Amino acid sequence: MTTRVTAATSDLGMADLVLGLGSGHPSTHGPLRLALTLDGEVITAAEPLVGYLHRGAEKLFEVRDYRQIIVLANRHDWLSAFANELGVVLAVERMLGMQIPVRAVWARTLLAELNRILSHLMFLGAVPRRGGAQEPMSVAMRAREAVQSLMEDVSGGRMHYMFNRVGGLKEDFPAGWSAQARDTLEQVGRAMPQLGSSLLDDPITAAAAEGVGVLRPELILAYGVSGPVARASGVGLDLRLDEPYLAYGELAAAGVLRPVVRSAGDVLARIGVLTEQVAVCLDLCRACLDVMDQLPPGPVNLKLPKVVKAPEGQTYAWTESPLGINGYYLVSRGDKTPWRLKLRSASFNNVQVLRELLPGQRLDDLALILASMFFVVGDIDK
Repeated sequence: MTTRVTAATSDLGMADLVLGLGSGHPSTHGPLRLALTLDGEVITAAEPLVGYLHRGAEKLFEVRDYRQIIVLANRHDWLSAFANELGVVLAVERMLGMQIPVRAVWARTLLAELNRILSHLMFLGAVPRRGGAQEPMSVAMRAREAVQSLMEDVSGGRMHYMFNRVGGLKEDFPAGWSAQARDTLEQVGRAMPQLGSSLLDDPITAAAAEGVGVLRPELILAYGVSGPVARASGVGLDLRLDEPYLAYGELAAAGVLRPVVRSAGDVLARIGVLTEQVAVCLDLCRACLDVMDQLPPGPVNLKLPKVVKAPEGQTYAWTESPLGINGYYLVSRGDKTPWRLKLRSASFNNVQVLRELLPGQRLDDLALILASMFFVVGDIDK
């Protein structure tokens, strides 16, 4: 990350230090710039500057048909490719009035939760540790690699799966994949206590994270922050529970899907929410596998015409993606391409609230706070 330092003279004739952090090189996690004003070691103002990674996906949607836009929407949050695909196809299917096969409903739910585990493990592994201990990263990355291989085996893609289709999924799971999935879930489940203990029970990490970067509920509501960040501050919105889609209603009724909420709103609370959510995801995946093992063989997609045209009109679909609420506003004029498709991505709001969260924080806490805000820069810039 590059830095730029300038001096700004205040009314009292004293010089404030303006520190520009970023933008980083595109080969890193993504270029984001923070303009920080410092009073000694304390941040007095913060301005997140975005747009360095903008690729114009929303404009490109307008010249791709409904099958082709999936590959573009797949990429804005590169940790949540399946979730990105899912929101687009749900919006298109709603416009078309489709009811997909029940086997596809449960398979989508299972894969969405596996994708959620992948995203959460990446952020848990990236939490900075005072003292430089690498245990959380190594444990999280080993568990993540197991799930990554599982997703690759079912879809053929390592990061960008392209497994969703309008009307269902590309194909059913390969033979033996269900047993492999159960083994992987057990492997991740065994790793989570060690990961949780190294992050939440370690006195050095807990002391560094507790009471740091407190995000108040009123700021959550004012800035539209969602997902694990919001739930760590006591704002318990979760679309899987509050506006169920796919099989989440049935899973909630069975008690498998349960809310994960904290009230402290600090870095430690955000790490705690993410850790517990992985445990919930594992239970959801096992429940989906149990149901799918009992379902009779059947299709996982609908047969579509050669040219798919959505009827004239508009719709809004939203999903509980790993980083928070993703919204998809689709407008059609009856053609084979969208007239407009607007993405509401969770990361944008999670970053914009930094201008309120960072003032008053110490500079040496900045890395820990940023790591706990759970954003991907491509998800901001689209």
